[in-house]
Amino acid sequence: MFAFDIDDELEILIEVTRKLAAEKLLPTLREAEQHRAVDDSVREAFVEVGLAGLEIPESLGGAGLGSLSRVCLNEELAAADAGAALALDPLGPALYPILELGGEATLAELQAACEARPGSRAVLLCEAEDRDTAGSLSLEAAWVPADDVAAVVALGPEGCCWATDGIATRRVRGAGLRAAGASRLVVEGAPLRGAWRDPEGASRAWARSRLYVASLQLGVMRAACEFSRAYAQEREAFGRPIAHHQALAFLIIDMNMALEGARLLVHEAAWRADRGLPVAGEAAAALVECIEAARFIGPNGVQILGGHGFVQDYPVEKHMREARALGLLAGGLDLAVQEAGRHLCDREQPLALAHLASGGE
Repeated sequence: MFAFDIDDELEILIEVTRKLAAEKLLPTLREAEQHRAVDDSVREAFVEVGLAGLEIPESLGGAGLGSLSRVCLNEELAAADAGAALALDPLGPALYPILELGGEATLAELQAACEARPGSRAVLLCEAEDRDTAGSLSLEAAWVPADDVAAVVALGPEGCCWATDGIATRRVRGAGLRAAGASRLVVEGAPLRGAWRDPEGASRAWARSRLYVASLQLGVMRAACEFSRAYAQEREAFGRPIAHHQALAFLIIDMNMALEGARLLVHEAAWRADRGLPVAGEAAAALVECIEAARFIGPNGVQILGGHGFVQDYPVEKHMREARALGLLAGGLDLAVQEAGRHLCDREQPLALAHLASGGE
C-alpha cells in the first residue's frame, strides 16, 4: 500500500490549473477543435503559471516536479479539453525517453528544437521492437496528434533514438484530440540526433509515458461522469429526474466506481515513480484500467443523454472521441496488457505457492 497525501504546494497548483482549465480551455473547446490549435492567450497563461516546465529539471529552467504532480494536473486540464492539454505541452510524453536515457544536455537540445518553431511539438512513438537505425531513422505513423512536428522520439523495449530532420506531415481530419492537430507522419532517412540502449531507462520511460496518457484519460472520464450525472439529475421522465430511476442510478454509480478505481492505480504508480521504485508493471496496469474504464464510461455517458449525446451541443460525444484517441497513445492497450502481465508473472511467488511448487519440501 502507499500513502497518498497532497502537500500544500501541489494543492495550490491543482487549484490554479483547475481555474485555468475552467476559464481558458472549457469555454473555447469547440473553437480549439475547429482551428486545431489553442489560442495564444491560453498558451501564455499556461506558461505564466509554470505548467510548461513542470517536470523539466530546475537546472534547465523547469519546476523539477515529479510524476504525481504531472498526473494530478493533467487530469485537471483534460477534464476541460484533452486535446488542448496536449497542444499546450510541446514535449509531452516525448520528454521521458530523452530525460531517462539522453540526459539534460539532450533535453536542452529537444527544448531548443521545439522553441525554434513556436506551436510545434515533439512526438513520441512507442514500438514493440527496437529499431535497427544504423545512424538514421525511417518510419511512418498513420496518425499523430500534432500538425507541426519539430522532433520525433522513437522508444522501444531496449532504448530510444530521436531526430529533427527529414520529418514530413500531412494533415488528416482526426476523430479525437483535434485541438492538438492530427497528421500522418513520415520520417525518411532522418539523421539521428542521438540513440541510446538502456533497458532500465527505457522501462522507466515507457512507464512515465503511460502515466502521462492515463492521467489525460482520467480527466476525460471525470468530465463524462460529471456532465452525464448533472444531465440525469435535471432531465425528467415520468414526473421525476431520470437519475432517480434505479437502472440509471446504478449505471451512474458504476461509472464513478470505474473512474475512482482507475485513479487509484494511476496515483499509486506515479507515487512509485517519484520514489524510484519498480513501476513498469504498475504503470502498464494503470493504463490498461484507464482504457477499459474509458470504454465503459464514454459510451454510457452518451447513452444517458440519449439522442442529445451525439450532437455537439453537449460535450459527451467529444469525451467519447477523446477517450478512444488517447487509448492509441503510449503503445496502446495490447502492449500495456503484455507488459502488465509480464511483470505480474515475474514477481516472486508468495511463500505458500512457492512451498507447493517445491512439492511441499
